[in-house]
Amino acid sequence: MTTSRTTGRSVPAAATAVALAAGLLVAVAPAPAHAAAGATLPFTSVEAESATHTGTRIGPDHTQGTLASEASGRQAVRLEPGQRVEFTVPRAANAVTVAYSVPDGRSGSLDVYVNGQRLDRTLPVTSKYSYVDTPWIPGARTHHLYANARMLLGRDVRAGDTVTLRAIDVQVTVDVVDFEQAPGAATRPSGSVSVTDKGADPTGQGDSTQAFREAVAAAQGGTVWIPPGEYRLTSSLNGVQNVTLQGAGHWHSVVRTSRFIDQTTSAGNVHIKDFAVIGEVTERVDSSPDNFVNGSLGPDSTVSGMWLQHLKVGLWLTGNNDNLVVENSRFLDMTADGLNLNGNARGVKVRNNFLRNQGDDALAMWSLHAPDVGSSFENNTITQPNLANGIAIYGGTDITVRNNLIADTNALGSGIAISNQKFLDPFHPLSGTITVDGNTLVRTGAMNPNWNHPMGALRVDSYDSAIDAQVRITNTTITDSPYSAFEFVSGGGRGLAARNITVDGATVNRVGTVVVQAETQGAATFRNVTATGVGSAGIYNCPYPAGSGTFTVTDGGNSGWDSTWSDCSTWPEPGEGEPQPDPDRNLALNRPATATGSQDVYTPGKAVDGDPNTYWESANHAFPQTLTIDLGAVRTVRRVVLKLPPQAAWQTRTQTLSVQGSTDGSAYTTLAAAREYRFDPATGNTVTVPVDGSARRLRLHVTGNTGWPAAQFGEVEVYGS
Repeated sequence: MTTSRTTGRSVPAAATAVALAAGLLVAVAPAPAHAAAGATLPFTSVEAESATHTGTRIGPDHTQGTLASEASGRQAVRLEPGQRVEFTVPRAANAVTVAYSVPDGRSGSLDVYVNGQRLDRTLPVTSKYSYVDTPWIPGARTHHLYANARMLLGRDVRAGDTVTLRAIDVQVTVDVVDFEQAPGAATRPSGSVSVTDKGADPTGQGDSTQAFREAVAAAQGGTVWIPPGEYRLTSSLNGVQNVTLQGAGHWHSVVRTSRFIDQTTSAGNVHIKDFAVIGEVTERVDSSPDNFVNGSLGPDSTVSGMWLQHLKVGLWLTGNNDNLVVENSRFLDMTADGLNLNGNARGVKVRNNFLRNQGDDALAMWSLHAPDVGSSFENNTITQPNLANGIAIYGGTDITVRNNLIADTNALGSGIAISNQKFLDPFHPLSGTITVDGNTLVRTGAMNPNWNHPMGALRVDSYDSAIDAQVRITNTTITDSPYSAFEFVSGGGRGLAARNITVDGATVNRVGTVVVQAETQGAATFRNVTATGVGSAGIYNCPYPAGSGTFTVTDGGNSGWDSTWSDCSTWPEPGEGEPQPDPDRNLALNRPATATGSQDVYTPGKAVDGDPNTYWESANHAFPQTLTIDLGAVRTVRRVVLKLPPQAAWQTRTQTLSVQGSTDGSAYTTLAAAREYRFDPATGNTVTVPVDGSARRLRLHVTGNTGWPAAQFGEVEVYGS
């Protein structure tokens, strides 16, 4: 689901291992460690920008709505008519799938050459399925700029051979080519009912809808056979239960329809496998069930070995789909979600699938009407969702997201979103344990034009309700995020808490801005999280709305990201580094504050919230007391301004204190020796303490107060001048 948030911030702007090179997602040799992320795929992808070409390389670019930003690896090659791109074949193959884009309103062809010899067939390319507009989604622009076309070469090629694509009559931007050894057509299962026996037309000219319906009715408890050929269906099937629908392989058995199964209930035991369903969806119309499956397959069903393309949604699942397994399938060019478990999904497993160019969340669970329970997305490879998240979990109980590989998200989305955004009621928020384990996120995260700030590679979002579930994020790899790695936010703008979160064993390689982007109250514990190539600072910790609470980051053996972005009035820009602070800016404003004790509601954060009328008060009758403020990074400190509420009711008093500083959080030195400071309402109840030193953590050590048996500060301001 695409976020529809309009509230703006006031802040200005051991299976297979995975090789990540030049934007390439490739299955390589088995590795013995933690199970590798992503699906085991029968093809190898090669990026056009890594091939030899006479065209123009575009990108990299992360700007919403550009061809480069929607491309795999954020780069592609533009061919004018007569220009070519030559690929060195990486493996034995007899088939190719080409991800491409042509200008809006245009169609044409690509010549295909094998080892310099032109094939007698061309590869058609068209903008028909691209350039989708969804004006009802805030922040959306024209998107879905690419499409995929496939071809059996009619011959075998070997590793080291060449396959060349040449633009003939239209400009073509080539993104990536998949090379595959397509198996031969399977044979008819014994005892099956063939759709051709019921009158289906394998040439695709006639309407085969009734033949498919009759075959399904005749094969109850058995198998419907879809022989090699193309079959055109003009309306959907229903009443599908206790039956297997099987093709000869998705390269050979193709069903042309935008609506394959549409039913609200089923007795289940439906098994759909080994054919292609290719639709004619050119725009997204959410009121139309233009889906491969819309509704229920019933309990104990399976979907496997499918090629699903040019639909609105692959599977939009409601009702009873208990223990459904969706596996080993490809989802390409949907105008909305690849798959959505739309509530009441119990024990569903979605695993080892490949999804490219989805127009919304590639894989989603949305706990509407009833919670999704005990369901999982595991070992899927997802690339280029162009208007939302790679994987989104909207509510649900005891959900697992494990060992997925997600790359190149675009606008309005993260690689993975764990969210309490409800969209509609009745919604069932996250509960139980949410397991997010072993996932690899590459170039994920994007600018959200509705928020005027970026979304992280992995986002935890208390959008409509606080997160009380146990969120366990483990063994995560985040590479080349254009913005942040981990984001904690309340996307509805209400500052609801995101808590009970642990992040264990993460590796962050190159992030544009920060490792942790904390924008709401709550807490997370990070253990053994290492980061290299951090663009701006380790942590951005600025909960919104101001004064709504603090976000506590607990450090447990982390490295490479110990600095904190110090200015909550600005957003870090990718790669800019931490700017030198304005010497006249209050370095303590809204920074994390802790104390040896506090009285009632007078908590440490009240001393750094920008309002001298609120205040921190220590435990009473328990001197000495300390207040410690984390400035986020080592800062030069020249003066500390201490304030009490300015009202006359706060009578004159003297507090005895010293100022201490630490660069590492353990060893403290004295920046201003202990002495008495007089707070007088006649002069605004304000005192200034000159200091001279550098510190990340600044501590006030208080040993007495003549006006009350506790330390008290309405505001602590720290300046570098």
